[in-house]
Amino acid sequence: MTVNGGGGGDNDLKSSSISEWTYTVSRRYQHLLDKSTPHVLRRWIGFAVVFFIYALRVYFVQGYYIITYGLGIYILQLFLAFLSPQVDPELQDGPSLPTLGSEEFRPFVRRLPEFKFWYSLTRAFCIAFVLTFFTMFDVPVFWPILLFYWMVLFISTMKRQIMHMVKYRYVPFSFGKQRYTGKKAAVDDDAASGRP
Repeated sequence: MTVNGGGGGDNDLKSSSISEWTYTVSRRYQHLLDKSTPHVLRRWIGFAVVFFIYALRVYFVQGYYIITYGLGIYILQLFLAFLSPQVDPELQDGPSLPTLGSEEFRPFVRRLPEFKFWYSLTRAFCIAFVLTFFTMFDVPVFWPILLFYWMVLFISTMKRQIMHMVKYRYVPFSFGKQRYTGKKAAVDDDAASGRP
């Protein structure tokens, strides 16, 4: 009498080869993502291509507006996380950003980093593109109403976010900001101390 009937080893071999294959594919995929991290402009150009392909698909099919509306809500949620600081100043006891020139400089740290923002957007557009090939998601709806709802939602949330930025004095974008340079300050300290 055998407890393990014949053929059990064959299933184990198949499942181990499948798991080995998925592990290899996921490692290669992660390697490609890691290599793409420093190429910000190329990544966003790639996203623009994905966006354009999705927009063409929706335009030519003349449908799938519910999917596009859901995608718009998701984009808005990601954008708000991208604009928000990692630590909310309303929940902290004291101010986290310097308000006086003598306070310590603390850079703006996003709740959602740029790479994760790009990755989430690209993945969402790819999933939405795949969903446009299934007719069960093509719900007939009057699309101008959805566009109007989304615009109202966008304006109200961005107004609240901008008021939050003004109240706590933070700017989530780094272009146009003054940057700290350590060598310049060190040279000024040496000149002030009288050392040659």
